[in-house]
Amino acid sequence: MAEQSTPLPPRMQKIVEMFRQAEGRDKLELLLDYSASMPKVPKTFTGKRDDLEAVHECATPLFVYAERNEDGKMLYGFDVPEVSPTVRGFAAILGLGLKDATPEEVLRTPGDLFFRMGLHKVLTPQRLNGSAALLGHMKRLAVREMQPESVPNPPAPFPMVEGGGDLG
Repeated sequence: MAEQSTPLPPRMQKIVEMFRQAEGRDKLELLLDYSASMPKVPKTFTGKRDDLEAVHECATPLFVYAERNEDGKMLYGFDVPEVSPTVRGFAAILGLGLKDATPEEVLRTPGDLFFRMGLHKVLTPQRLNGSAALLGHMKRLAVREMQPESVPNPPAPFPMVEGGGDLG
């Protein structure tokens, strides 16, 4: 089974298990709880929207940035309007679950992550495609952080769910 072959970073594994145990609407409530807990964009990025990467596959204005700390671990941040709680929830889950992961761990994060959480049972394919697109952007940023600055950003493919293409 794919779940056995692709281990998740410990924080992400805890989140996945929490969602797996939740039923129906409780999954949506958990997603909204994550949305409410999402931190604001750090002050270092205030007024620097051009330094953030837009996730164009999402109808909601969604921007992501990545940094690698001195230990080589990843830190992600997001700029998502508060009026888009589902999108904020996805971003918060990915940001928290992959916080302090190595770039390699980020790259190993499976594209079916939200299926593992059972969110396909309560969300539309369009929303699931948007979440996969966000994870794809985060993987591309991890690759960029691993490379010398002279190497261009390679595209990061992500799986599509039939019937949709954005979060918004």
